[in-house]
Amino acid sequence: MTRLFNNPAAFADEALEGFAAAHRRLVRRVPGGVVRATATATAPGQVAVVVGGGSGHYPAFSGLVGQGLAHGAAVGNVFASPSAQQVHQVARAAQSGGGVLLAFGNYAGDVLHFGQAAERLTAEGVPCATLAVTDDVSSAAAGESEKRRGVAGDLAVFKTAAAAAEAGLPLAEVVRLARLANARTRSFGIAFSGCTLPGADAPLFTVPAGRMAVGLGIHGEPGLAERPVPSADEAAELLVSTLLHELPEGMESPRGQRAGVILNGLGSVKYEELFVVYRQVARLLAEAGVETVDPEVGELVTSFDMAGVSLTLFWLTDELEPLWTAPAEAPAYRKGTVAPVAAGEPSAAAEPSATADPDPVENTAVPEASEPSRAAARTALAALGAIEATVRAHADELGRIDAVAGDGDHGIGMRRGSEAAHAAGRRALERGAGAGTLLHHAADAWADRAGGTSGALWGVILRALGTALGDTERPDAHAVSVGVDAAADGVMRLGKAETGDKTMVDALVPFADALSDAVGGGAPLAAAWDTAATAADAAAAATAGLLPRLGRARPHAEKSLGTPDAGAVSLALIVRAVHGALAGATAKPTAESTA
Repeated sequence: MTRLFNNPAAFADEALEGFAAAHRRLVRRVPGGVVRATATATAPGQVAVVVGGGSGHYPAFSGLVGQGLAHGAAVGNVFASPSAQQVHQVARAAQSGGGVLLAFGNYAGDVLHFGQAAERLTAEGVPCATLAVTDDVSSAAAGESEKRRGVAGDLAVFKTAAAAAEAGLPLAEVVRLARLANARTRSFGIAFSGCTLPGADAPLFTVPAGRMAVGLGIHGEPGLAERPVPSADEAAELLVSTLLHELPEGMESPRGQRAGVILNGLGSVKYEELFVVYRQVARLLAEAGVETVDPEVGELVTSFDMAGVSLTLFWLTDELEPLWTAPAEAPAYRKGTVAPVAAGEPSAAAEPSATADPDPVENTAVPEASEPSRAAARTALAALGAIEATVRAHADELGRIDAVAGDGDHGIGMRRGSEAAHAAGRRALERGAGAGTLLHHAADAWADRAGGTSGALWGVILRALGTALGDTERPDAHAVSVGVDAAADGVMRLGKAETGDKTMVDALVPFADALSDAVGGGAPLAAAWDTAATAADAAAAATAGLLPRLGRARPHAEKSLGTPDAGAVSLALIVRAVHGALAGATAKPTAESTA
């Protein structure tokens, strides 16, 4: 388990701070993550490969920043994607005029946030492309490879893209080669115990004594099946046979092929154990006629203290092999000898102040607001305070629910997001903000601080409400209902979820519909909200009977049956807490008109 920490919610930030201090020669911290340490480490006009994902996987992702590897890494909260703002900040600090490739594992939060960052970069005139790594064969069938998650195969794809960029190839060629590498990479993993998040008193999943989990994820997701604990040779045979069973398109036989090999420790399997397994992996691949090229054995993509291993086969071609074997030097990965970097001062493009605003919400102008809107902003701030208190009180419960078939990070992410939103709202109110601007500031802070899918979606919800309320008119029940309807539409559009998918949407849509009906029937806002909150609570409870069709829980659908969706539960808790703030506002004569 993770024993050394301070505040669990600050663990990722403090770990990144210590990492950057320990590797100042190679990396430099910028808002959102790290980039290469010197401006001269990246040639002007070179494509920048920016990778990223949640914390808890070291040496992925920050440990892979350096010559011959990534130009920068955006680092999110524990097991949660970095926010779009973080990705954008790191990319701006890393780019040197040749465009940017954003590469990440195929998880819903990463797809959302990296995609939003790419859109923003493109709008700013920075050529940008994205690539989601999909190497885990256990997470979807071969015919649905686009649904597979990215695990240790990240390294093969990142290394290919970065070496292509280092060779001076243009963005289109870097993207093409990275996609080719992704299409020719397969991974499979096993585990003997789950991992424990900082501050948690139990692992995200457990494996019975004498058994092992097969086909697990790197975020503490449980395996798809269990088998008896094998010997080292038997484990090697399972890993190799599984991957040889599915070859890249157009490859009829492994015989005569060349492959990069990664035997990856997930956290607490020691190097000596990995070498015992690898001796048999090497024998089995040789017997199958596969020639291994520059194999990697060690911890490359971890999951805190998870006891497990994964095997990756990267099927090489004549153009991929030189990129796999090219030299690289990063804090946690070295191969060959990189060309010396000339000493020099960081360029203006590399300065954090020139490329990234450390607090974009704080420095956003606050437009003039009417007194009725400022009064409504006080009610909105009270609601944000109630949200923060409710999330804090239920964070552990939300994490336990999420861990049944997911990664258990929902409570931590919601706590970070709600705290940031409340603080941003308070600062906005102090600067005279109306209800709309206050909620917009809170939305940006929630999305940026929480990251992950829930961070992006709660940012959408608060921003939609803020847009509907505005800063000039006196908000009424109809305006709030319109904002909630827009929030539901935005969440479904961004998250690509529908009712029945076992997500937040299953509580949000019934809440929006009930609120609209009650307001349309003439009910005051507080009473209408109460009715809608009751509908949301019932809908959230009903998700226990659904099977997930999206997100990290999808591969573990049967495990989640009987447990409600964490996102739906948190939404139901939040709207009930907001009702308390609305009821309190209507009880005050000065706030009567704002409720």
